[in-house]
Amino acid sequence: MTLQPHSETANETYTFSSRPRPVPARIKYKYKEHSVSQNEGQGIYGNIMYDRRVVRGNTYAQHALPGPDLVEIQRQQEARKRAIAKSRAKEQFHSRTPDALEGRKHTDMQTELYLEELSDLTEDTSVGCQTDAFLDKPITPLFIPAKSGKDVATQIEKSELFDFDVEVQPVLEVLVGKITEQALLEVLEEEELAALRTQQRVFQELHDAEMVEVERLEEQERRRHEEKDCRIKQKRVVLEKERETAEKIAARVFAQHYLADLLPSVYTTLKDHGYFSDLVQRDIETGFLPWLLAEVNNTLEKRQIALTVFDILIQNVTNWRRETFEIVNPE
Repeated sequence: MTLQPHSETANETYTFSSRPRPVPARIKYKYKEHSVSQNEGQGIYGNIMYDRRVVRGNTYAQHALPGPDLVEIQRQQEARKRAIAKSRAKEQFHSRTPDALEGRKHTDMQTELYLEELSDLTEDTSVGCQTDAFLDKPITPLFIPAKSGKDVATQIEKSELFDFDVEVQPVLEVLVGKITEQALLEVLEEEELAALRTQQRVFQELHDAEMVEVERLEEQERRRHEEKDCRIKQKRVVLEKERETAEKIAARVFAQHYLADLLPSVYTTLKDHGYFSDLVQRDIETGFLPWLLAEVNNTLEKRQIALTVFDILIQNVTNWRRETFEIVNPE
């Protein structure tokens, strides 16, 4: 049994309806593609015991549902696509009735051997029956028990039991008095509440004024305290600067007195030890003499190299002439 959705409109809800269908025989796996093309639009039925989604075994154990086989799903999708393509190809190659000529139209007609009248009206027949009339059941009479005992009567005249106007007067007095007393108590309570509200409002105003005054005094005290701290800090800074200035002046005076006799003796000692020498002599000793020695060393090295090369040439010429002489005069 499959579900087919109805067409959904703007004013209708989405519903489903099912139609009964016979259960087909089980399809072999090797005829799967052929069965898909034949049973297109119908559900494929099978034994639920072979369905992977059915959990078998102990129901108390936790079984994880196996995930869908992607290869099998892809194979089914491809088979479904091939079946749809085959059906579309058949529809395209199927011979269709040509369109009617202008001014004419096609009409459905019966080609069977025996004609049958077609009509939208359903044949119906009215049949009625009449039952025998029965008398209605009479109304059940009211049950009245039988009378027993003796009847006794007593006559009471007016004003024999009580007079309502006289008897009701005490009750009315109590009610009116109680209501009046309650009203007076409510009025007194309202006046007392009004007096309490007035007193509370006056007290609140006094409290607010006192809080404003307290805040003003606290702010004034805070400003005085900040001003005092600021003045103390400024005074400390001034005193620190004065102390540093006095220390600097004292150190400068002490240094001047100490260096007054120190400088001449230091200059004399340095001059005796040769720290104050002639600038030309110092320039010659530090600049010219090292350069002159370096140049002399370079010249001597070049001369030594030239002599070594000359000796090598003389030796090579001598050896060559000796070898030549030995070749010419072997004896």
